Amino acid sequence: MPQPPRRSLAVAKPRDEMLTIPQVVEEIGVPRATFYRWRQCKKGPKSIKLPNGSVRIRRSDLTRWLEMREEAA
Repeated sequence: MPQPPRRSLAVAKPRDEMLTIPQVVEEIGVPRATFYRWRQCKKGPKSIKLPNGSVRIRRSDLTRWLEMREEAA
C-alpha cells in the first residue's frame, strides 16, 4: 500500500512586512515631502514600486537603512 507524502518539518520564514510611505514617515518622524526628497536623491531606504504605482518599503530595508545612520556616542 503506498504511503502518504511526507510533510516537511522546515519552519516557514516569516514574511518581511511591507510598509507604506505613510507608515514609514510616521515611524521615523519626518514630513512626507522630506521622505520623497530623500527618495529622489537616492538617500532613502530601498523601496519597491508596485505595478499599480504604489510604493512599499520592506521592514528589513528600513531597519538596515536606519542602522547605517547610527552614530557612535
